[in-house]
Amino acid sequence: MMRRQLRSEAGATTTELVLLMPVVLLLVVLVVQFGLWLHARQVATAAAQEALSVVQRDGGTVEAGRTRAEQFLADAGGLRDAGVEVDRGAETASVRVAGGTPALVPGLDLGIDVLVQGPVERFVPEPDR
Repeated sequence: MMRRQLRSEAGATTTELVLLMPVVLLLVVLVVQFGLWLHARQVATAAAQEALSVVQRDGGTVEAGRTRAEQFLADAGGLRDAGVEVDRGAETASVRVAGGTPALVPGLDLGIDVLVQGPVERFVPEPDR
């Protein structure tokens, strides 16, 4: 009687493994995709902060900030189709870096949009302080 029961379960482990393995592989790929998204977000944030530090200096320009961000993105990698917008006003400067992450999962397009802002450095004469 025990032998009949064992024979009827033959191949059950293989069947369970065949059904479970795609789910496990999908979870692993999703974890790696999330890691790529985090890396791309860090790269975009660092590029925006680098550009902002150039733009907000006394005498800093929009072109210099854009060039610095694009150079940083080219050196660091990890961000696909990156775009940089730089704005400098009389009192504040802002930099926006947007792009996408490399896609491991087809159809999953995770975008990145980072905005950093800060005051513009300027000289204030002694009597006006």
